[in-house]
Amino acid sequence: MSHVVVIEDESTVREVLRFHLERAGLRVSAFESTRGTEDALHSADVLVLDWMLPGESGLSFLRRVRSDPELRRLPVLMLTARAAEAERVEGLETGADDYLTKPFSAAELVARVRALLRRTQPDAPQTMSNGPLNIDISAAEAKVGSRRLNLTRREFDLLAFMTQNVGRVYSRTELLDRVWGADFLGGERTVDQHVTQLRAHLEDEPSRPAFLETVRGKGYRMRAWTEDDTT
Repeated sequence: MSHVVVIEDESTVREVLRFHLERAGLRVSAFESTRGTEDALHSADVLVLDWMLPGESGLSFLRRVRSDPELRRLPVLMLTARAAEAERVEGLETGADDYLTKPFSAAELVARVRALLRRTQPDAPQTMSNGPLNIDISAAEAKVGSRRLNLTRREFDLLAFMTQNVGRVYSRTELLDRVWGADFLGGERTVDQHVTQLRAHLEDEPSRPAFLETVRGKGYRMRAWTEDDTT
């Protein structure tokens, strides 16, 4: 799970940031100032940094971050109420990778953090399998054995995500965020419908699923295939 460090002095804003980033499946460490952040930063994948902070400004702290060889490549998203072009340029030239002006939407925040993660983390595998199930991301193709599955784009995205995370349980809310996106306006019933449709494609007996399992009270999981299983 990707780790995001948030440094924001306004408690309400800080908790809103934490809520939406965690809802998007990210691990969050949140601080009200730059003090005591060193350990968290050295395990972080992205830093979300407010410009206006008590004591040391975000801009000054960013200069220190960029002077640390171990943190030099840490992606930084800077938050600020400063809208002037010269100030945005100053933040970027100091070492920020992206810039978000307050007020901003939760969907845009999550999208920008995910974009920074994609730039720095290894590409996801283009092919994956789980027993007889084989998925080719680049070709947008899924097969069970030699049988090609005729899936919609969203069905394919959901199947690929669950196969990439075999054995992990995801709630309906998590799946909406991770597959449909944080700005999707539909409800959790959408996930149930797509799971039902996928089971009709995948399973010999959809009422007794061998792949997509329901975990009562928690959500869904892609069951790990074993050598004892048969198609």
